[in-house]
Amino acid sequence: MKNILVLCTGNSCRSQLAEGYLRHFAGNKAAIYSAGIETHGVNSKAIQVMAEDGIDISHHTSNNVDEYVSIPFDYVITVCDNAKENCPYFPTQAQRFHFNFPDPAKATGTPDEVMNEFRRVRDMIKEYAHSFISQNLPQ
Repeated sequence: MKNILVLCTGNSCRSQLAEGYLRHFAGNKAAIYSAGIETHGVNSKAIQVMAEDGIDISHHTSNNVDEYVSIPFDYVITVCDNAKENCPYFPTQAQRFHFNFPDPAKATGTPDEVMNEFRRVRDMIKEYAHSFISQNLPQ
């Protein structure tokens, strides 16, 4: 089984969405973790838009990357430039991947416009996670 870590700034939105989809697409082929270089708590709107797509992340917690230094990760995925630039050294041979997704928590506008931005980013992350699992954890 592979160990995959998704890193973001605050482990609040993007990394939580990615963790949910990677778990969904990987099934029992990988252990999926997410963390931040800080912890901001899981964003309620991230929980809501994932529930709309049938994925329950309401039990997720916001974790600091330091909690996982002893896990031998096979893959580390950074989902924002800040995490990529500030990602700590892991004593592992993890293959690193990066995609800078927009931060939906910074969306402005009406409540509907903000939720639509969360959905847009969710859908981008869903596509990325599906592709990642297909390419890196084949049947």
